[in-house]
Amino acid sequence: MTALAQHFSFEFRTGLRDRSLLLLNYLFPLGFYVMMGYLMGSINPLFIDTMIPAMIVFAVLSGTVLGRPSTVVEAREAGIFRSFKVNGVPALSILAMPALTSIFHTLIVGAVVALTAGPLFKAPLPVHWPAVAGITVLTAFTCAGLGALIGVISANSQVTILWSQLIFLPSMMLSGMMVPMSMLPKGLAGLAKVLPATYAMQAFQGLAYGRPAQMDPRACVAILAAGGVLAFALGILLFSWDRRNETRRLHPALAALALLPYAIGAAL
Repeated sequence: MTALAQHFSFEFRTGLRDRSLLLLNYLFPLGFYVMMGYLMGSINPLFIDTMIPAMIVFAVLSGTVLGRPSTVVEAREAGIFRSFKVNGVPALSILAMPALTSIFHTLIVGAVVALTAGPLFKAPLPVHWPAVAGITVLTAFTCAGLGALIGVISANSQVTILWSQLIFLPSMMLSGMMVPMSMLPKGLAGLAKVLPATYAMQAFQGLAYGRPAQMDPRACVAILAAGGVLAFALGILLFSWDRRNETRRLHPALAALALLPYAIGAAL
C-alpha cells in the first residue's frame, strides 16, 4: 500500500509540476470555460443550459485524451517502464495510477465549474449532485482508459496527437457539448454515438438534471463503464515495456475493439 500511495503521490504531483500537464489539466479547461461562458452565452443561449456538464466533459477530455497519451510514450522511450518492470511494478499499476490522478484533477476542475457557473453565467444547477460526481468519475475513468490505450499503441508523441484529436475534435462538435444532440442531422447523430463524450452528456442530462435524453441514461452509464474496462484491458494486453520491445502479444489494430461498446450503443 505504501508503494501504491507513493506512486499515486508522484503521478499527482507530476500533473501539477509538468507544464504541459498543468496546462491540459487546469489552465486550458478553465480558460476555455470562462471564454465559452461569456462568448456562447450571448451567441447561443441554449449552451448555458448544458454548460456545467459540457465543461466537465471538456475538462475530462483535455486531461485524459489530450494530456495522458504523450506521457505514456515519453516514459516508455525514456526507459522508465523497464525500470518499473525490474522492480516488479505491473503494467496495470503503470496505466491505472495516471488514470486515478486524472480523476482527481478532473474532480477539482469539475468542482470549480459547478460552483461558479451559476453565479457567473446563470447556468442551471443539477438536481442530483451525487449523479454529477458519479458520472464525472466514470467519464474520467473511461477517457483515461482511452488515453492510456492511445499511448500504448502509438510509436511516438506525434502519433498520439493524431489519435487524440481524432477523438477530441468530433467530441467537441457532435457530443452535445456545443450544440444539442437533437439538432444534429441524422447522419452526424449516428456518428456522435460512437463517442464516449456523447454518452457522458446524455447521462448528465437524464440522471443529474432529470431532463429528457436522446438515449437511456442508465444504458449510457453501462456503456461508459464497459468502454473504460475494455480500454484498460486492451492497454494491458498491448503494453510494451520499452521502445526496443519489437514484439507484442497482440496486434495494435485490436485497439479498435475499444470502440465496440459505443458501436453497440449506436446500433441499439
